[in-house]
Parts: sequence; structure tokens; C-alpha cells
Amino acid sequence: MKTIEIKSLETIHQAAREFIKAMGDNTVFAFNGNMGAGKTTFIKAICEELGVSDVINSPTFAIVNQYETKNGILYHFDFYRIKNLKEAIDIGFEEYLYSGDYCFIEWAENVEELLPEDAVNVYISADENNQIRTFSF
Repeated sequence: MKTIEIKSLETIHQAAREFIKAMGDNTVFAFNGNMGAGKTTFIKAICEELGVSDVINSPTFAIVNQYETKNGILYHFDFYRIKNLKEAIDIGFEEYLYSGDYCFIEWAENVEELLPEDAVNVYISADENNQIRTFSF
């Protein structure tokens, strides 16, 4: 298991570059952490480091955002508001997962049954002062 620690927002892009180097050939990443842990902020930094020039924001209401990176397409999912697996199936979630494109999934525990076996779990936690973030994957 690899761990990256972010002590301030000033180092988030350095952490994102480190994460990208460690991604290897993996394309499906399940981001797990409490509300406010920094999932969206970290994914935004990764997207920026991958060359996304669009405005990057949480797909909380849209469920999925699509971004063009220098390496291809990246899909950013937020399943916080999903009520059941059928909703994910109805948007074609499984097709995204097996497209070969990057899939970054927030609140992945809500669609865990649909994730491929090789999905990389990214666990995000904050210290008691909510200042230092630890990313383990």
C-alpha cells in the first residue's frame, strides 16, 4: 500500500503528480473518505496535472463529469446522492468502467458491487485538526 500525505493545499499538486506516477496501467479509482475529507479537491488537482483545461467541479448533481486529458478521457463520478444500484446501471456506469478510460469515483461504496476487481481503492483521511490529509492506495 502506498501513502501520500498532504500537509497543506500548497503541496496538493506535488501529491497529485506522485499519485499519477503510481497509477500505472490502472484506470478505475474508488475514492473513499468522509464528507469534507478532500476527495473532490484531490481529484481536481489530479485532473489539472493530467492537463484538463475545463472547469473542474464535483458532479454531485450530474453524477458524472467528462474531461479531456492529455492521456485521453477521464470520467469523474459522485455517487453521494444515488439511491440504489439501478440508478448507476441506468446511466451506463458499467460501460464507463470497462471503456479503458480513467474513472475516478467518489462515494464508491454506494456502487461497490459494480466495481471491477482491479479497481484501486484510495482511502482519504484527515487528522484531528482537519489539516493534514493522508491518501492510501
